[in-house]
Amino acid sequence: MSRYPMFDASRLRLKPLSEREHDMTLDYLLALGGPFDICEDPGIAKVAAAIRKARADGRAVILMMGAHVIKQGTSRFVIDLMRRGMVTHVAMNGAGAVHDFELAMIGASTERVAKYIRKGEFGMWTETGWINDAVCDGAAAGMGFGESVGTYIIDKGFPHCEISILATGVELGVPVTNHVAIGLDIIHQHPNFDAAATGIATYRDFLMLAKSVENLEGGVLICAGSAVMGPEAFLKALSMARNVAEQEGRKICHFTTAVLDLIPITGDLSTEAPKTDARYYYRPWKTLLIRTVNDGGVSHYIQGDHRSTIPTLHKEITK
Repeated sequence: MSRYPMFDASRLRLKPLSEREHDMTLDYLLALGGPFDICEDPGIAKVAAAIRKARADGRAVILMMGAHVIKQGTSRFVIDLMRRGMVTHVAMNGAGAVHDFELAMIGASTERVAKYIRKGEFGMWTETGWINDAVCDGAAAGMGFGESVGTYIIDKGFPHCEISILATGVELGVPVTNHVAIGLDIIHQHPNFDAAATGIATYRDFLMLAKSVENLEGGVLICAGSAVMGPEAFLKALSMARNVAEQEGRKICHFTTAVLDLIPITGDLSTEAPKTDARYYYRPWKTLLIRTVNDGGVSHYIQGDHRSTIPTLHKEITK
């Protein structure tokens, strides 16, 4: 036993989601055929062309994304690309699972943190904690995190299952993985959180990502709105895949990376900023735009709101 005292989570008081004010509802989700702001960056067309070629050649197209991509109402575009076979793997963080799950269950998500943190009510919503039950059951059955939650959404017959990226992955057999850091998501506050089950489930998801990266030669890796999880998980998965490829006399170096993010960065994006420059620590730049494509790959940085960049990319791919 540890010599240090620990918080007893059984003392917590949870509330039903029906009592929560939501900043996002189904009305905010963009429709596939509806209007949206076009992203004018010429890199979009180049990335779309690389995706079409990759899929024609049977190569991987991996979309790594932060939860903000879901919160900006673009789930239908991601799902449509999965259904068309243009995205072969979606990788999200833990928050992505939370928002996807809540939207599928009640058609709303996103709480007002500044309001609910005052009384310790932030994240204390009973139904969201059901994700923990889903992961426990799925992990015991040998599944990863994303497959566990997607299966739960389908089995429980959530009313908005059609806008769930996780459920769509299970339906189509397309891996949707969640790369979780314990203590970073609201469901980790809940008394029913099982760290061991979450650990094995998210580790399985990491191995699934590494398996997909094995097919990245000639493929495309997109990182949308993820400054840490996306670059770091990809870096490790790529090292694993390249290690095995090297033993087998293969290469994984001719692929396209694309970073879609809000941060405006300027200058020569093919050269790392010096360590004396704060921009050096922006991982998507040094990891995805430079280091992982140095041996023959191509990279693009597309700055803009996900509510514009994701639909525009979808339009270019499917035109």
